[in-house]
Amino acid sequence: MERKYEEIINYILGQKSDGHLKPGEKLPSIRALSKTFGCSINSIVKAYSEMEKEHKIYSVPKSGYFLVGTRNLEPNLTEELIDFSSAGPDRWNMPYRDYQHCMNQAIDLYKEEMFQYSEPLGLTSLRLQLSKQLQELQVFASPDRIAVVSGSQQALDILVSLAFPNEKEEICVEQPTHFSFIDSIRSRGLNAIGIEMTKDGINLTELEKIFKQRKIKFFYTVSRFQNPTGYSYTNQEKKKIVELAQKYHVYIIEDDYMGDLDTRRKADPMFAYDPSGRVIYTKSFSKVLLPGLRLGAVVLPDSLLGAFTQAKFAADVHTPVITQGALEIYLQSGMYNAHIQGLRKVYSEKGKILKQAFHKYLPRNVSYTGAESGFYSTIQLPSNIKAAHLVNSLKKKNVLIQDATGMYLPLYKKENVIRLSVSQVEDKKIEEGIQKLGEEIALLLGKEKEFIN
Repeated sequence: MERKYEEIINYILGQKSDGHLKPGEKLPSIRALSKTFGCSINSIVKAYSEMEKEHKIYSVPKSGYFLVGTRNLEPNLTEELIDFSSAGPDRWNMPYRDYQHCMNQAIDLYKEEMFQYSEPLGLTSLRLQLSKQLQELQVFASPDRIAVVSGSQQALDILVSLAFPNEKEEICVEQPTHFSFIDSIRSRGLNAIGIEMTKDGINLTELEKIFKQRKIKFFYTVSRFQNPTGYSYTNQEKKKIVELAQKYHVYIIEDDYMGDLDTRRKADPMFAYDPSGRVIYTKSFSKVLLPGLRLGAVVLPDSLLGAFTQAKFAADVHTPVITQGALEIYLQSGMYNAHIQGLRKVYSEKGKILKQAFHKYLPRNVSYTGAESGFYSTIQLPSNIKAAHLVNSLKKKNVLIQDATGMYLPLYKKENVIRLSVSQVEDKKIEEGIQKLGEEIALLLGKEKEFIN
């Protein structure tokens, strides 16, 4: 026999399925729901508590309970959506309640600072905590060299515009790379040189040729779980890239936004091979915490600190104090490290499922990259199939994928590459989605063959 609190849970989930309750919408108050069901308040509290444990709802002090979930892109979808296009963190494993406590404490701790402007490079106490935390990633830097930024993208956008000590102006960048960095380059009309990123990484001989022949200010690289390919450099590759940068007086901007998820115990960042300032290290907390926080950090050389501080002040004066304070408390309490341990297991498992599904369902004449992290991977289609066609045909089958065409500089553009992320896809849905993807690719290949004949 169904217990009363289970009946209440099923009622709320039914309201969500029917569309009467939307993600982010406030649920009925405990007292109101107890009247509706003619039951004790304890039954409602029990139901809400169980749903909160399963991350189906979340609570806001003095405001009530709210529904967690995803929005369908079209209201007439009758089947469940499988979304490989969204690349945010797994919402079911995000520390909503823990971080909420940290936010509340930060408001009490920094209430006086809210009435005045803060330091452009971030709270001194947070920078000290970041200095300690980064040591876990083999990044040893004094707090004075660390800047708190509104997501690592802000640091990248500022660095793109700054003059560097090597007095060079061109940028070398992996191809493909993420949309926002492409936008930063193009919006300023800068000259960028691409180097192809494949399932086997980059051609280091080609990289040396670029460093030698061009006036490269810096090489921008995502050293682990590259967006969009998912590729992670080996320690040997990282060391060689740093040696080339030293030889040809090139800076490296190492975007290690997901370094925390690396399960290889002896994997080091490029920064570890030259902490003097040749390697500028950036990190974001968006992919492992909550994207809406927009918090990141960058480790700068002394030669760029003044110019970066000035540019940061011009951009936003300073990063919001309360979110900085909450991150400081979250790191200092040990909650962050515990959270990361859990995430590593989650994404590692997703990566295994994805890789198995690729082997099982993808046609032989397509290649894929990544899949190890469960966050990013790419599929390169035969040249006669455009990614946009596959995106549109799969959308009709409630499977969403990302056309990677916009992740290339114009001179290096490919229109037959798609990006996938399983970060927000339930484990049980990954294989189903890849099966549909494989079947659709095979169907398009068959149609193309028919057309050619």
